[in-house]
Amino acid sequence: MLSRLACGRQLVSPTLLKSALQTVPKRPQVFRQYARDVKGGSGPAGWTARAERTTLKERAMAPPGPNAYAIGKGALAGGAALGLGALCFYGLGLGSGTSTLENSHLWPQFVKQRIQDTYLYFGGSVAISAASAMAVFRSPRLLSLVSRNGWMSILGTFALMIGSGMVAQSIPYSPGLGTKQLAWAVHSAILGAVIAPMCFVGGAILTRAAWYTAGVVGGLSTVAVCAPSDKFLYMGGPLAIGLGVVFASSLASMWLPPTTALGAGIASLSLYGGLLLFSGFLLYDTQKIVKRAEMHPLYAARPFDPVNSAISIYMDTLNIFIRIVSILSGGGGNRRKDQ
Repeated sequence: MLSRLACGRQLVSPTLLKSALQTVPKRPQVFRQYARDVKGGSGPAGWTARAERTTLKERAMAPPGPNAYAIGKGALAGGAALGLGALCFYGLGLGSGTSTLENSHLWPQFVKQRIQDTYLYFGGSVAISAASAMAVFRSPRLLSLVSRNGWMSILGTFALMIGSGMVAQSIPYSPGLGTKQLAWAVHSAILGAVIAPMCFVGGAILTRAAWYTAGVVGGLSTVAVCAPSDKFLYMGGPLAIGLGVVFASSLASMWLPPTTALGAGIASLSLYGGLLLFSGFLLYDTQKIVKRAEMHPLYAARPFDPVNSAISIYMDTLNIFIRIVSILSGGGGNRRKDQ
C-alpha cells in the first residue's frame, strides 16, 4: 500500500507518508526478539517443546506406514540368505570337523533306531494335529469354544497346552502303546484344536504354508545334519533370551494392536523375529536329538525317549507354520494395496 501511495497520485502529504513509514516495525528487531525468546526457553520455545512431545506420542499411536514391517522382512531375508549359504557351505563339506552325516556311517543299529523312532513320532504328531484341527473346524460348538478371546479362555488354553505337554513329557517311555503314547496323542490333539481357527484363511493359503514349512524344516534339518555335529549346540543361551523377547512382544501385542505404528513394530518382532527364532531352535533341537541318541546309554535305567525328542522339534515346526500362515494371510504387512 505504501508503494502505491508513493508512486501514484499525491493523495497524502510527504509528512504523513514519512510518519507512516516510521511506524512500521523494523525486521531485525523482530528477529532479535524471537532469538532471545528461543534462547531464554520461554514463550514459543516452550510451545515448540510441548508440540514435539505431543508429536512423538502421536507418531507412536498413529496408523502404521507402508514400511512398518520393513525391518522384520529385511531380517527374514537376511536369515534366509544365511541359511542358503550355510546349506551350500556345509553341504560341500567345507566346514571344520566331522558332520552328523559323516558320523552316521559309524552309528550302531540302536542309534539309527532311536532317530527313526523320533521322526516317526514327529510325523504322527503332525497327522494327529491336522486331523484334530479339521474335526474341530467342522464342529460349530467346538470351534466357538476354541475361538473365544476372553482372558479366561486365553489362560485356560495356555494351561491346557502347557499342562498336557508337561504330563506327556513326565511319563517314562516304554516301547509299544502305553500311557506315554496316549498322553502324547492327547497333547497333539489339543495343539491341533487350538490352531483350528486358522482354517478360516482358506485351504489355498494353508496348503502353501504347509509346503513352505516343509521346505524350511527340510532345509534347516539338512543344514543341521551337514554341519559339524556340535555346531549349533552352543546356541541354547541366546535362543532362550530370544524366546523371552518374542514371548514378551506377543503379550504386548494384546494391548498394542498392529493398527498403530508402535503395535506394528511389536507385531513385526513377534512375527518375523519368532520365525527366525524357531528356525534357530530347529537347528539346535535337531543336533541335540542326534547327540542324545548317540550318548544315551543302551542299558540305562530309563530308556531313550523318542516322544520327548519328537515334541521338541514338533513345537518348533508348529510355530514356524503358524507364522508363515500369518505372513501369507496378510498379517505381516503383505496385504496388496488396491490399485
